[in-house]
Amino acid sequence: MEKLKSMLKFGAILSDSDVDYIASKFKNKPIKAIEYFSEIGAISNHMGFVEQGIIRVYKPDSAGNEITKYFFRENQFFADLESYYSATPSSEAFQAVVDSEVYAIHKLVVEKLCEEVPNFFIFLKSVAEAALLNKIKDTDFLNFGDAKTKYLEFIRRYATLAQQVPQQYIASYLKITPQSLSRIRRELGSRR
Repeated sequence: MEKLKSMLKFGAILSDSDVDYIASKFKNKPIKAIEYFSEIGAISNHMGFVEQGIIRVYKPDSAGNEITKYFFRENQFFADLESYYSATPSSEAFQAVVDSEVYAIHKLVVEKLCEEVPNFFIFLKSVAEAALLNKIKDTDFLNFGDAKTKYLEFIRRYATLAQQVPQQYIASYLKITPQSLSRIRRELGSRR
């Protein structure tokens, strides 16, 4: 819970007592590798925070293949925002890639906290804006260069992910086939 408390101090918007109070409302939710935080078709009514581990967001394409859209890493808040705010069934799944420790908070608790601690609403807005900018920055490289260039950039930006995330998820995220990724990794040999 120390990483969660540290993130709640982001921007110095919340007082120490507010941080302790808000953190106490999050529930620890250990998730084993391949288990789900939220599944396709469910209404997302929780926000999460990755204390430890990796959460993969994927969506099936028209052929039913899992297309990895994003990885949430330690010290990141996450939610299926469309489902969370519209109360509609999710078209995406949030799945643990490795054994992960997540803290979750229900939407109704968040709403109550925003009433009790008005600065919490400001904090959430700041975190959402920072997350959006990070997501844009995190994925900008996917639109440029060939498969090898994208993979090298992925390794440079996310060395830990490259070591922990299964190859098929990385290939899907980079929008290349697992076979292409295997070939690139063989070519790079000891450079990886």
